[in-house]
Amino acid sequence: MGIRIGQGIDFHQLVTGRDLWIGGIKIEHEKGGLGHSDADVLLHAICDAILGALALGDIGTHFPDTSAEFKDIDSKILLMRSYQLIKTKGYRVVNIDATLLLEKPKIKPYVNAMREVIANILELPVDGVSIKATTMETMGFVGREEGLSAHAVALLETV
Repeated sequence: MGIRIGQGIDFHQLVTGRDLWIGGIKIEHEKGGLGHSDADVLLHAICDAILGALALGDIGTHFPDTSAEFKDIDSKILLMRSYQLIKTKGYRVVNIDATLLLEKPKIKPYVNAMREVIANILELPVDGVSIKATTMETMGFVGREEGLSAHAVALLETV
């Protein structure tokens, strides 16, 4: 099995008093993600996608929210550790395609920086990381700005 595909999805509530981290970048906003870690919804979805491609479980299996070790951890570390697991299995990431669902803030000004952070961690060229965003047209918890979500797909191949 030389090629594997995985998908990941993550959700976090948006609350005042927390920083907003998306794609490894701190974004100025009046609300941030609520979570045990820094609540970086995009990096969490990517972790699940690459772990899922090799049937290695999910982010909660490897980095449980019941562990003090991961309290307020930078999700870039979680992505690095997830990637190391992939590498020990003899795989590399070919590309990532991700979509963010949020009403505000607009993330277009941050997308290139996010792509660079993720590409650097996963040892990819920047054009190996696609990040898109959409709103929910004011529908549901995302539309009411109560939370945000990310979906990611990862393609892996043997080294």
